[in-house]
Amino acid sequence: MYRVPVLSPSGKPLMPTKPSRARRWLKQGKAKVVYNDLGIFQIQLIKCPRTTNTQSIVVGIDPGKLYSGVGVQSVKFTLWTAHLQLPFKTVKDRMEQRRMMRHGRRGRRINRKIPCNQRAHRQARFDNRRQCKIPPSIRANRELELRVIDELSLIYPITTIVYEIVKARGDKAFSPVMVGQVWQLENLADYAEVQQVEGWQTAQIRQQLGLQKQKHSKGDAILATHAVDGVALACSAFICYGVTSTHSMGWKGSVTVQPAPFAVIRRPPISRRQLHLMVPAKGGIRRKYGGTVTRHGFRKGDLVKSPKGIGFVSGDTEKQVSVSNANWKRLGQIASSKIQLIRRSNGLIVTY
Repeated sequence: MYRVPVLSPSGKPLMPTKPSRARRWLKQGKAKVVYNDLGIFQIQLIKCPRTTNTQSIVVGIDPGKLYSGVGVQSVKFTLWTAHLQLPFKTVKDRMEQRRMMRHGRRGRRINRKIPCNQRAHRQARFDNRRQCKIPPSIRANRELELRVIDELSLIYPITTIVYEIVKARGDKAFSPVMVGQVWQLENLADYAEVQQVEGWQTAQIRQQLGLQKQKHSKGDAILATHAVDGVALACSAFICYGVTSTHSMGWKGSVTVQPAPFAVIRRPPISRRQLHLMVPAKGGIRRKYGGTVTRHGFRKGDLVKSPKGIGFVSGDTEKQVSVSNANWKRLGQIASSKIQLIRRSNGLIVTY
């Protein structure tokens, strides 16, 4: 049975409740519906409850290069699961395009009609690759995970975050997931206690719980690809393998895994504002490309209602607004007067 998240009158997360109880509170005027960026149905109490005691709620994160899995688990219920579509390829391609554009602009800036010693070459740079920065593609992946954890911390009283660690041992190749692990663990420590689990331990826990994982077609946005590992990681806080008696080893503890809401989360693929394009414009007048502002008062990524259905603002023309679905496929170009704003863009596209 699904559980409904509950907030105190001051906004503090409390233990989730049964849907029937939530409906009764709403009908009696004891609670109201509140909105969150993850699209989870949630209520907030009007008056302070008698007690605000909470139990352990654990978030499991299975990080990846292209996809990540997230699971929220308590002892008796699986509360929420998610499949994150990471922006690794998009950021990598755009950084490569930016490098080419800068290279072209530097080449056009130089006047080759004058002697070489008089040309406007920039001064040679040295030691400009010795910074301990995380690559933009990896950083974008980890920041999407942090964004989801930040929203979950406002919905559930999270006590522990379990994070899967990737290690290159023996003939195991190096993985981009290994980059920035320490940085990510430090960020997660701001929300709750962080525990580290290795991949082979996740497989053992998943097998013990009887959860099935799809190891082919990992890009499928289903529970069995990555979110199932997030649930197994969250359950590792309640069960473990160890000594059960004087002469035996086995699994200790108990946890109940149940069906839970499953969400697919991604960033809206919006291009940044480009002041300099790949090919210089004739007459020196550059056309507008990228950015989030439209000329009709909407922003790209805004959730709107249109005659073609509910979708997201993805572009505009002089008199029309482009509306796309959750997969960023255009529904149509519609007159701005027929568009109704539902909510402003929050930088996430969440589908259930």
